[in-house]
Amino acid sequence: MTIHIGAEPGSIAETVLLPGDPYRAKWAAETFLTDVERVNEVRGMLGFTGTWKGHPVSIQGTGMGMPSLSIYVNELIRDYDAKTLIRIGSCGGMQDHVAIRDVILAMTASTVTSPSSSIFRELSFAPCADWDLLRAAAAASAEKGTIAHVGGIYSSDVFYDERSDLNEQMVRHGILGVEMEAAELYTLAARYKRRALAVLTVSDHLITGEALPSDQRETSFGDMVEIALTAAFS
Repeated sequence: MTIHIGAEPGSIAETVLLPGDPYRAKWAAETFLTDVERVNEVRGMLGFTGTWKGHPVSIQGTGMGMPSLSIYVNELIRDYDAKTLIRIGSCGGMQDHVAIRDVILAMTASTVTSPSSSIFRELSFAPCADWDLLRAAAAASAEKGTIAHVGGIYSSDVFYDERSDLNEQMVRHGILGVEMEAAELYTLAARYKRRALAVLTVSDHLITGEALPSDQRETSFGDMVEIALTAAFS
């Protein structure tokens, strides 16, 4: 057990899906896994372990933002030896050709600052996804007929962002979407030599102002979970 994860040793799989919302972790585990067991409920951040097509899988909520994700990913890797970590979450679209319900496969994740920023000092480290996971997720998306975009995203360290000028530069430089966790996930995966990927569903759009109604999110998010699981075991 760790400070933030109350799972017994051996109860977390080597493959872990990471939604921010603990209740999305519960929904994904109950929908896609069999023989599901809740392995963590410390601070209400739910975690589950089960099997998908015979493969052990854990799904652990991480909370919102890079500092929160950093806590869970550090403990999952250092204390539970997680080897493949895939973020499944929502994001805001930042390009005209990226539509609501589309999936973004984050090849890179730019950020202003993250919990790891102080390590690099003057260096602008470039966090990126694991290539094999990225390629497998793109193939899984195509097989499902899901519209998926591969490219860079922006991991913001604030939700209520008032830097319209920065958003304009993100759009100008081809950033596909904005979320709040992937850059730290990719950095930690590089540090500990693990595999990581962010598979994101576009739930709202910064340019058009569109937003996916809450009652329609579950179906759209289901495609994202299936893509992540397929990629993990391809």
